[in-house]
Amino acid sequence: QVQLVESGGGLVQPGGSLRLSCAASGSNFAINLMGWYRQAPGKERELVATMSSGGTTNYADSVKGRFTITRDNAKNTVSLQMSGLRPDDTAVYYCYARQYIPSQGLNDYWGQGTQVAVSS
Repeated sequence: QVQLVESGGGLVQPGGSLRLSCAASGSNFAINLMGWYRQAPGKERELVATMSSGGTTNYADSVKGRFTITRDNAKNTVSLQMSGLRPDDTAVYYCYARQYIPSQGLNDYWGQGTQVAVSS
């Protein structure tokens, strides 16, 4: 069972920057995919960015060029550097992890969420 703990949310003005971090613990198996999703009020949860253990990244079109995902496989951490923030980036951001264990198959895990608010 993987536990995910996020940090780094907050209130920022449009055009500003924030860094989110997430630490995974609780499993000796490698985590195949880590990343971030977000959910704005009244909307469905959506992909922000993910990174595989091999370094392959996937970004939502809306954040390309503004957000950068990084990952430390040895420490089981993932971070999201957000710049050029806009009011429509306001959402609860969730850390995500996917793990494959041969005896169990695929398991998806979620953090508790951290609020990001972009407003003047």
